Amino acid sequence: MGNGFSADRLARIGRHIDRYVEEGKFPGAMCLVSRGGEEAFFHVCGLRDVERERPYERDTVVRLYSMTKPVASVALMMLYEEGRFQLDDPVSKYIESWADLEVYDHTVEARGVSAAAGVEERYVTVKPDSAMTIKHLLTHTSGLSYGFAGDHPVEAMYAHAKVTGTGTLNDMVDKLAGIPLKFSPGTKWNYGVSTDVCGYLVEQFSGQALDEFVAERITGPLNMTDSGFHVRAEAADRFAACYNYVAPSTYRLQDDPEGSRYHRRPAFFSGGGGMVGTIDDYHRFARMLVAKGELDSERLLGRKTVEYMASNHLPGNCDLAAMGQATFTETSYEGIGFGLGFSVVVDPAAANVLDSPGEFAWGGAASTYFWVDPQEEVIVVFLTQLLPSSTYPIRRELKTLVYQALV
Repeated sequence: MGNGFSADRLARIGRHIDRYVEEGKFPGAMCLVSRGGEEAFFHVCGLRDVERERPYERDTVVRLYSMTKPVASVALMMLYEEGRFQLDDPVSKYIESWADLEVYDHTVEARGVSAAAGVEERYVTVKPDSAMTIKHLLTHTSGLSYGFAGDHPVEAMYAHAKVTGTGTLNDMVDKLAGIPLKFSPGTKWNYGVSTDVCGYLVEQFSGQALDEFVAERITGPLNMTDSGFHVRAEAADRFAACYNYVAPSTYRLQDDPEGSRYHRRPAFFSGGGGMVGTIDDYHRFARMLVAKGELDSERLLGRKTVEYMASNHLPGNCDLAAMGQATFTETSYEGIGFGLGFSVVVDPAAANVLDSPGEFAWGGAASTYFWVDPQEEVIVVFLTQLLPSSTYPIRRELKTLVYQALV
């Protein structure tokens, strides 16, 4: 093929995804591969709604979950380009209630702090070694967490306070003001609500609700018609069901598309995981990134900004394994660094999978995934709807299947 791919070898991707569906691992799935801006491969199979026997189709709308994070990070960096803030600004400069945030003291044993007991038990905090900055938010080195990654007392406090998903972004920020950080900012990497706080900052800097800013400044200009923080009425019948893994080759319905909350505009605009979209919409977003900020004469970011975002920003150019990563994330750890909004490949050999240095990527909780390889000008978007994303190693398998087809 003129794009440097072998058509016969690309066909292996489709057969592999078909096996996943035939074996009952995924209800259905689709994958889009492009190179140099030109589509090289597309495959779709299975059902978007098993109960109603509705097939996955190219314009099926899915929950993106954490694939929202790159979008929210781009939104914040667009405002950075306007001079609204500096990356090393303390977050407390814009969230005054966070001025006295302290760090949970791991050297003192907690006295029964648990989700069951609540958070009224005694614990000890210490002052952070350095103030949390906006860059710490973008790189998940802020000391914030999610509330479901293990049995740490801080996780229990998040769960008890219902930090995300209820109320508004303002409510989330207020709740976080009363919970200690898990570690001193900049010292570790931990997946958490950092990107939701980025979304809050987008609202503060722009004066717009996050969904309105994203629609006006990102999805509108990029013609991402079906992407947003809820399913638009015209696309309601194309919305996929979401499923939970139960056992090997067994899943159950998690969110019925007909009665789903995603049909209504939410009160909580999650920059960390609230968006829906289609495969072609997300591919357009990725094309903007591989083209260094511009698509079809619409420029969202400057070239240097995209290059900077796609650099590894972990201290000493180290990987996630060296940063004491959390038990939950959307990527492996060895050989993988982190930029401003997505993972970045530092060392393909250490990552133990076919890859290119500088490739950047992220995935979502329902097993979705995308990556951009600037070196090869390759974009891959994979969509399905199965929770959790760690169920099967499809992401690493897709890396191998795509790169083996390059000739």
